Amino acid sequence: MANNFKNNVLKAAGTTAQNAYAAASGVQATVIGMTVANITTSPVAANVILTCSGSNAPNVYLVKDATIAPGGALVPVGGDQKLVLEAGDYLQVNTSVASSADVITSVLEIT
Repeated sequence: MANNFKNNVLKAAGTTAQNAYAAASGVQATVIGMTVANITTSPVAANVILTCSGSNAPNVYLVKDATIAPGGALVPVGGDQKLVLEAGDYLQVNTSVASSADVITSVLEIT
């Protein structure tokens, strides 16, 4: 089994949910950090959504409508909190304003 640390970057996320990280086939991943940074001059609301693989998998919010101040950041995963993703699981981010947030997701992938 190989262990690889990775950063996944999502530039200028906006109103449409976009993948911040997706665990590929044959990969288990531990999300060790995630930062959503407001890159605008106004407050924005952000959502971070986990979708689990499988036919009955729900979409669940890690964060829903969290306000991020101009120049500020939201850290939905980090510190003592970690998140385990199985193959096919993914994290998505969207905000209340187009092209308003940069997202960095740090993971440990196990293959």
